[in-house]
Amino acid sequence: MNSTIADMADQLCTLPGIRAVALGGSRARGTQRPDSDWDLGLYYRGRPDLPALTALAADFTGRPVDVAGPGGWGPWVDGGAWLTVDGVAVDWILRDLDRVERVWAQCREGRYEVGIQPGHPLGFWSPAYAGEVALSRVLADPAGELTALRAQTHDYPEPLRTALTEAAWEAEFSVDAARKSAGSGDVLHVSLCLSRAFGILAQSLHAHHRTWCVNEKGALASAAALPDTPPGFAERVSSALGALDAVAVETAAALVADVRAVLGSGG
Repeated sequence: MNSTIADMADQLCTLPGIRAVALGGSRARGTQRPDSDWDLGLYYRGRPDLPALTALAADFTGRPVDVAGPGGWGPWVDGGAWLTVDGVAVDWILRDLDRVERVWAQCREGRYEVGIQPGHPLGFWSPAYAGEVALSRVLADPAGELTALRAQTHDYPEPLRTALTEAAWEAEFSVDAARKSAGSGDVLHVSLCLSRAFGILAQSLHAHHRTWCVNEKGALASAAALPDTPPGFAERVSSALGALDAVAVETAAALVADVRAVLGSGG
């Protein structure tokens, strides 16, 4: 499969608009399972040639494939396609390289956005663009653009670290909001508030340790494994989200206080 993926990346970079292809996800980090997907980031400038992408996808799969163009999958996950090649799942994910570079410039200034995006229930945190590049393995990059950007993202920006650790104040705010709803049994509001609080804590803990957090999936376990994370972090989150009552809110409040104490200790 490795040779097929390499060939695919090379062919993708011959198409109009595609500037580079990178392997992402667990396979780039070396943590994949045998059945893990191959996640390919297709970095483009301008507008990719969808008919050419569709034709190439059909060449590799032997059947028609629907390729979603920019915006087809929402405002932050530009678009792409789900392929099955020789029985293996290969995901194409479009990334606007100009936009990724703009977001990276904002990250260096300590600025970020959290946008609504299907598939990201806690919102899409814009630094994920830079994190994806940093954690990727560049497969094809004829002009060296993505390779140069990846080298820049090796060092986590201190202004971004400060901004994301300071964002933990919102976790406390969210828990306070949940506390007001817990007594009336408003489970939906409580669950949304606590989930957001825990998602923010995960982002803040990763930033505190200058570690990229690119997705909610796996963020709880990876945050729990970081040094200085309060003991029982993952278990306390699971306990709070499993109950969603007044006791759960106080569990969340205590955990927020413990994490903020860690974040306030510097490091």
